[in-house]
Amino acid sequence: MAAAGSSASIVEYFGGEDGYRCGYCKNETGNLSHGMWAHSMTVQDYQDLIDRGWRRSGKYVYKPIMNQTCCPQYTIRCQALRFQTSKSHKKVLKKMLKFISKGDVSKGVSEEEPMDSHIEDVVTCDFAYKSESDVSQSELTPLSVDHSERVENEDKDTGETKEEVNAQQVESGSLQVCAHKDTTVPGEPSHSAKIVHAPPKPGKGADLSKPPCRKAKDIRKERKLQKLLQNQTCAFEGSELQAGDQVFLLQNSKSKTNQPKTIEDFVFVSLPDDAQHKLEFTRFLCNSPLEAENAPNGPECGYGSFHQQYWLDGKIIAVGVIDILPYCVSSVYLYYDPDYSFLSLGVYSALREIAFTRQLHEKAPDLCFYYMGFYIHSCPKMRYKGQYRPSDLLCPETYVWTPIEQCLPLLEHSKYCRLNQDVKAVDEGRIKELGRVRVLHKRTVMPYSVYKKRRKGPSDEASVQQYASLVGQTCSERMLLFRS
Repeated sequence: MAAAGSSASIVEYFGGEDGYRCGYCKNETGNLSHGMWAHSMTVQDYQDLIDRGWRRSGKYVYKPIMNQTCCPQYTIRCQALRFQTSKSHKKVLKKMLKFISKGDVSKGVSEEEPMDSHIEDVVTCDFAYKSESDVSQSELTPLSVDHSERVENEDKDTGETKEEVNAQQVESGSLQVCAHKDTTVPGEPSHSAKIVHAPPKPGKGADLSKPPCRKAKDIRKERKLQKLLQNQTCAFEGSELQAGDQVFLLQNSKSKTNQPKTIEDFVFVSLPDDAQHKLEFTRFLCNSPLEAENAPNGPECGYGSFHQQYWLDGKIIAVGVIDILPYCVSSVYLYYDPDYSFLSLGVYSALREIAFTRQLHEKAPDLCFYYMGFYIHSCPKMRYKGQYRPSDLLCPETYVWTPIEQCLPLLEHSKYCRLNQDVKAVDEGRIKELGRVRVLHKRTVMPYSVYKKRRKGPSDEASVQQYASLVGQTCSERMLLFRS
């Protein structure tokens, strides 16, 4: 056999039956996991490992013993291409945009998600990770790169405005077209209907003697309908425009600006020239066990581990560590300056990484998921990851992805459970031939069946069997298990 090359993953398995302190429930010995040290690892091998419940912290790769550990940790992934921003996510994005464009700042107690909104390992520090002089201007990417919509329009996001306008203030919005006088506008009372207002009782509801208040978005819809109908006046001249036609025009008048905003509308929005602050980003390869790779059909930046640096007015305020893998972007760490915690940088960085995943998908079609680490339902503070929808949890027994909506009722009943409800389903990637496990021994690669015969001393078959069952047949035949 030839000596191992740099293109192969080389791991050293440690087992891991001894319990240690849990950072979630504080149990002194309840945290149980298997572990191995990755001397090197290909991105494909790590992709396959995280799809079997593994996770890296630096070069240490570990897998919780799900049916024994005090706080079972389920691998969670967000379907980035179908991701929809929630109201709380939009608040964070708008807060950042307002701060950058206008200097608006609110340092009150945040009602948003925790600072560590998408990763377990978050470090607050007053750091100077890289001085401004160390980064050339060409390496920095400004916030405004794609869309033309300005920040001033962000407060007009349909579906969220709570502004109400008195109907008397929008008389100019009433329909002025050649329609029958009895024709009704959707949502408006008929002119022929007799309306009787009873005097309101003190402290009991609205004053019915006054015109009703209406939401601003409804007013805008009516104005848009009016404009559309006016444009159609000539076509309908000499004929009556029926109510059904008005409904049809209203439904079809919904332009792109009235559609729910995508995450890109917030993250890649163009800023005004007089913006108060300047937010920029730069990305560097960082030291990790993952071997950097480039592929013709892969992302331009290649695969591997990267530092995503967040620069505000020439000062670095946060660093996110991500792994770009064949099918996903996996979030690893976030370091941030606590002076800027009011910007909810954990939430913001997660949303930006989702948007980045969608960008990479355009060049690398297979890359379409955003992995957020572990979801821990038994720890209420760690449930926020389930708010990034749609998302799936990994079944700890069959390694099949299951929509989180189907998992939550099961996890309410038991902190550990088999998420795949198909009783006939099995682990399709389970170890079938132990002898084919690849071993690196004395700088020589060989199958375990050969190494077993050469080995001197007590048998290590139980340890190798455990390793192979955890990493699966595919990885066990591709990775090199170091044996001294």
